Amino acid sequence: MLNDNVIFHDTISATFVSYQNKQASIMKKSLFTLLSALLMTIPSQAQLLRTTVSQGEIEGVNENGFALYKNIPYAEAPVGNLRWKAPVPKAPWKGVYKADQWGARPPQIADPNQGGADIPMSEDCLYLSVQTPAKSKDDKLPVFVMIHGGGFTTGTYSGTQDSFVKEGIIYCSIEYRLGILGFLAHPELSKESGRGVSGNYGLMDQLLALQWIHDNIAAFGGDPDKVTIAGESAGGISVSMLCASPLAKGLFRGAICESGSSFWPVSDSRTSTSISTAKGAEQIGLDLQRKFGKKNIKQLRQIPAEELVKDVQMGSVWPVMDGYFIVDDQYKLYEKGEYNDVNILIGTNSDEGMLFSRPMPVDMYKNSMKAVFGDWADKLLEVYPANTETEAYFSVAEMNRDVMFAWGTYAWANLQSKTGKSNVYMYYFDQDSEQTIFRSPRGGANHVAEMPFVYGYTFSPKPFTPLEKHMSDIISKYWINFTKTGNPNSAGLPYWTEYQQGQPTVMIMKNGLHLDNVQNQKQMETLEQFFNAQRQK
Repeated sequence: MLNDNVIFHDTISATFVSYQNKQASIMKKSLFTLLSALLMTIPSQAQLLRTTVSQGEIEGVNENGFALYKNIPYAEAPVGNLRWKAPVPKAPWKGVYKADQWGARPPQIADPNQGGADIPMSEDCLYLSVQTPAKSKDDKLPVFVMIHGGGFTTGTYSGTQDSFVKEGIIYCSIEYRLGILGFLAHPELSKESGRGVSGNYGLMDQLLALQWIHDNIAAFGGDPDKVTIAGESAGGISVSMLCASPLAKGLFRGAICESGSSFWPVSDSRTSTSISTAKGAEQIGLDLQRKFGKKNIKQLRQIPAEELVKDVQMGSVWPVMDGYFIVDDQYKLYEKGEYNDVNILIGTNSDEGMLFSRPMPVDMYKNSMKAVFGDWADKLLEVYPANTETEAYFSVAEMNRDVMFAWGTYAWANLQSKTGKSNVYMYYFDQDSEQTIFRSPRGGANHVAEMPFVYGYTFSPKPFTPLEKHMSDIISKYWINFTKTGNPNSAGLPYWTEYQQGQPTVMIMKNGLHLDNVQNQKQMETLEQFFNAQRQK
């Protein structure tokens, strides 16, 4: 979502050179008229380049005609003894804080598929950005808050979203701690906390950032009662967890979740289908302490961040059901109606499991199914069959899609439409496109495939085809409308009906847009039975 800068001074200078070459008989009045017409084509100077927030005065930059505050510190740097502690609100500063450079990325393993690789890494990473089209603090504009993905191990908050801002929306993006630095649980850390729990520091960062936005967005012309949070992949899982956390109550009125949720059963051992209990997460922390050959947390805090990140397997440290931020199995919370009942727009992609899958022989596939699913293997093989190696490969991809993404979204939509009062909208993105960073070998929509269509950036040097451009215009407008009103619909768009289980109310995005039933219903029902059985153990 990074946008190229537009340098207006060069445009104006070039225009004056052409004027100087015109005949001397051109009257000053004509010159004034032509120059005025030119300036009307240039975005007006942003009016909120300086404002006052809780910590003091702050100054942004004018980028593409909008005020952009790049590196607003919402918390103290989580370094030294603040490593593995809840974030501490940023103290007041003296003078005018210059928010003109992107803040550092959290320490992470290099990922060529993530943007911001030119931005240095540092534990001092708790920043957020605000891009506002407001001309006055009294504008009360809606606010879109992006939580980036990256498996809770990579990514950066840096970037802008002109397509939303041009529509009168304030765009914010927040950074949070990742990997072992963001989610390590350990008995010593639990004792330090005063609450008897540890881990989830990255989620608490997100929470504090949202609290800061709620308390300060009016200074940028925003309305704290019109905040929508959004995320994709791990960002979407974060959105799901925030929707279920009592700590986030009242901080947003809408949530957009692309390819993410957190409705798996909870167990002591974290797998691709569960998050850990506090007990299980603390054991992971003790195992990591032994791995690094340290006696205690004090010694672990002395290890340079880059060494911690380099030597910890991606995904081994993850959000934890700590009884504080994540209070229980999220499925159970939604069954009881104990969640933040806000408008939601959620969905998955048709073939996004392919990114996490590899070909394998039929026997290996079937043996793996039995090892992972035990007595349920035969039933799952009925909906994820493998009679050939190619079929096994595709079944692995479909299972990864459904277990990691689709089933949780399906469960979320069903539960909230039954126990909640807010709007529920569900989509299924199935458009194959050269704009996708990961193309599926069988022509479906892989992971992140929807993002160019929503946010307007592309991964290919080729432009959108006319069909893709038409779809992108509609899809982007849905997200913009939802941010403004909690409803994606407006005149001229295909009508998106609120989700109803068993009814053709899922927006299918393929070669156009239309409503239909859940596309992989049989697999969803089988997984629903499987996960319910796991909860009974």
